[in-house]
Amino acid sequence: MKYYLIVGEASGDLHASHLMQSLKNLDANAQFRFFGGDLMKAVGGTCVRHYRDLAYMGFVPVLLHLPTILRNMQMCKDDIVSWQPDCVILVDYPGFNLKIAKFVKSKTNIPVYYYISPKIWAWKEYRIKNIKRDVDELFSILPFEVDFFEGKHHYPIHYVGNPTAAEVREFLFETKSEEFSSSLKIIALLAGSRQQEIKDNLPAMLEAVKPYETDYQIILAGAPGIAPDYYAQFIEGENVQIVYNQTYDLLSKAHAALVTSGTATLETCLFRVPQVVCYKLPLPVIADYVRRHLIKVKYVSLVNLIADREVVTELLGRTFTVDRIRCELDKILSGPARSAMLKGYEEVSRRLGDQIAPDNAANIIIEKIKRI
Repeated sequence: MKYYLIVGEASGDLHASHLMQSLKNLDANAQFRFFGGDLMKAVGGTCVRHYRDLAYMGFVPVLLHLPTILRNMQMCKDDIVSWQPDCVILVDYPGFNLKIAKFVKSKTNIPVYYYISPKIWAWKEYRIKNIKRDVDELFSILPFEVDFFEGKHHYPIHYVGNPTAAEVREFLFETKSEEFSSSLKIIALLAGSRQQEIKDNLPAMLEAVKPYETDYQIILAGAPGIAPDYYAQFIEGENVQIVYNQTYDLLSKAHAALVTSGTATLETCLFRVPQVVCYKLPLPVIADYVRRHLIKVKYVSLVNLIADREVVTELLGRTFTVDRIRCELDKILSGPARSAMLKGYEEVSRRLGDQIAPDNAANIIIEKIKRI
């Protein structure tokens, strides 16, 4: 069968590549075309557009690149119609993917499956109308989403397990990392996967860890798709080491971490590394107002959302300062705050369960296609 996948960032490339492999394991004749990345390329198929050409965030960057975004969207629509896949599989990235879903549903008979559901429980809940209208099957990787979609909006979904949890378990089982042998304990910096996130967060992180440079090794995880030259402007002259494509190795050895909110917060939790979540927001006063009055959830990190309580400290808006980051980091290097956070991590792991998300999703997708 023919599968068309669309992702918009590094984490989507990772999760989609595993889903593709699961589909190949079940379907010996699987063919793939995709808007994706290098990990998807490694599985096989044709990469029509790399996610680097899609990953614009924020009002101004999107506005400046609007012609490119629109060209990419039209290319995607035309390519789907031309190739006529047995299904379209969307992976997160709702701003782009929900528009593609609307087009596919209105202009073709191709089923639309959404793997890693849009986080409309946090922002833009009105998108549920689009999802109900345009998405045939929705696959969730967060257990609390079941109640949101099914209980609140009466839209049945599939909780297939959490792929990040499975990926970390597999890494810990199979890998004996010797990459970071050092007499010093490691403080890891995970400053985001996009240039704007890195620009906003990394300078404060670097400043916050300066007092620890003698007693700890400071290591920055380079994000896939971000060129070394981009990092150079921030880390030149700093006592920090940067590594690429070794985030899991780094986390398996880290003693503590400063993490920009996103999938990285959950990965850090699953490696049992105490962390401070740091996310600088433009215009902090306005950002605080938006968070209090417009965003529908109490937390921004996946760790706290899954636990439904504050397990990790989140520094956003006016609380995002170098002094506060340093203070919270100091608390988790040793002592009761560190122990309490590690105990909370165990709760998060239990709630996620041990299902294999890509295998479950692949099984359902293939069965659904066969019934068409």
